[in-house]
Amino acid sequence: LKYEYLTVENPLELWKNLSDRFEHLKAVVLPKALNDWSQLRFQDFKTVSEYNSTLFKIVSQLKMCGEVITEDMLLEKTYRTFHASNMLLQQQYRLHRFTKYRELIGSLLIAEQNNELLLQNHENRPTGSAPLPEVNATSSHFGGRGRGRGRGRGSGRNQNFLGPRNNYSMKWQNPDTKQRQKWRNPGQSSKDEQTQNRKGNCNRCGMEGHWYRACRTTKHWVDLYQDSLKENDKRI
Repeated sequence: LKYEYLTVENPLELWKNLSDRFEHLKAVVLPKALNDWSQLRFQDFKTVSEYNSTLFKIVSQLKMCGEVITEDMLLEKTYRTFHASNMLLQQQYRLHRFTKYRELIGSLLIAEQNNELLLQNHENRPTGSAPLPEVNATSSHFGGRGRGRGRGRGSGRNQNFLGPRNNYSMKWQNPDTKQRQKWRNPGQSSKDEQTQNRKGNCNRCGMEGHWYRACRTTKHWVDLYQDSLKENDKRI
């Protein structure tokens, strides 16, 4: 258009040329704009912003074609196209007696934002859900019950705590017999481990407060500790 009418110097002549060129567009745009206005429904949009943008696009086309769209028409179009499940909500908005469309759309935007925040808080932690247990509680669970229980003699309990009261444990608890090595507590794998555990250190990760069998340290930390034991200077 700029290059076509660049040589036209008279404003009146330019206006007439543009009017002749684009006057027929009203007859083309108006039928489609009227159809879009009749099909427009608030319930068809996921967000209030999308509905508001589409509404003003159609309204601007109608006004360009000479159609008059009042505030009451905008309000009634929004009220009547609420979803059927929001009938009570629609009546509550009517009771506010909004006189301008921007007041209604502002209230809808605020309500939508508050609903999104409520849903996000609910999804992060649903109602009635308890917080995750602490690591110390899990460790005390294993430390209290232990994992060194056997299924053989001694009614399934740790044989070292039964003492001479258990007749079945008298034989293998005798330090002079070879059966002691055979029926040793699974939690005591070697003399070195037993000595180290008396100090409170784990043979797997080197930390205090638990046995080798109940160790829950992450594998890559265990690998670092085991590699450090192989150093010549023994500095861990």
